[in-house]
Amino acid sequence: MTHLPLPVLLAIFVASGAVIWFAGIQLSKTTDALDDKLHLGNALGGLIVLAVATNLPEIAITVTAAASGRIEVAVGNILGGIALQTVVIVVLDVFGKRKHGAPPITYRAASLVLVIEAITVAAILAVVVAGTQLPEQADLLRITPQALLIVVLWIVGLLLVRRAGKHLPWHENGAAPDTTQHPSGHRNRRTSAPNKNSPSTGRTVVVFIIAALLTLVAGYAAEQSGSAAASQVGLSGVLFGATVLALATSLPEISTGLQAVKQGDENLAISDIFGGNAFLPTLFLLAGLISGTAVLPVAKASDIYLTAIAILLSLIYATGLLFRPEKRILGMGIDSLAVLVLYLVGVAGLFGIAN
Repeated sequence: MTHLPLPVLLAIFVASGAVIWFAGIQLSKTTDALDDKLHLGNALGGLIVLAVATNLPEIAITVTAAASGRIEVAVGNILGGIALQTVVIVVLDVFGKRKHGAPPITYRAASLVLVIEAITVAAILAVVVAGTQLPEQADLLRITPQALLIVVLWIVGLLLVRRAGKHLPWHENGAAPDTTQHPSGHRNRRTSAPNKNSPSTGRTVVVFIIAALLTLVAGYAAEQSGSAAASQVGLSGVLFGATVLALATSLPEISTGLQAVKQGDENLAISDIFGGNAFLPTLFLLAGLISGTAVLPVAKASDIYLTAIAILLSLIYATGLLFRPEKRILGMGIDSLAVLVLYLVGVAGLFGIAN
């Protein structure tokens, strides 16, 4: 696409983002329906399937970038995507209010299970930082120990969240008073009566596959057109992957998160964000297998910088879930305001590093 004029590239990128948005909504609806029909949310396999489904744009971009040798785009998309997807909670806090005067989202969704998810994200990202310091030759069959450890930590985190969702040795199983009474954890759904008008399982699977294919194609088109446009305007791969491309791949989380909050599923909305953020670093293993390069050891200073920002943002929300701020400042909780300010300052610093 490098030979195409800039307006055409921008049009393709915007169109790809629109497809990702609407396909992401369909993915969310169909995975919810499959969860209800097949009880996926109650098994580790189901959690893995759902995490992969909601991050198909990132998977598509990582695969295409790694296959073409643009590792910096893959790394920037993964690490920048984690930071930006955490900021999605700010959007949900501001625009997802169900009624005037409602307390901030972390007050309504406070749960120790969500704190565990946030800590899991921070732990995985700490391994990412440590992994950047290992030598490039530390690999076996294209698998580096740090990438493998990230996958192990992700699975352990899923097991801890699953166990915490069933029982915690705390009062009310770790749920704070006055919170939404919905199960915590990755897409655990409350039991409901069967709906006779709901689509069949076969039709739901077909819609899921079509939405997944559209997401993969749109993710590839977004990466290709966006990279070409960024090179024409002089935007580095790091800045592009951490900002514009990360925003495009976060559109499904924004749309489905707003829908979940308006329906009273604040726990679900935040859990999906943390669950996706914990899953994204596992793509370093996939990127390494495809590219044949140890990805983390070749990470740049800007990548480590973005990882540190993402850790701080996750810990701020973990603290907010514990302290449960009741007042809003500029339409958001104080934790959301701190996350927004820190992210904007972080992006400004990223421009300085890239230049």
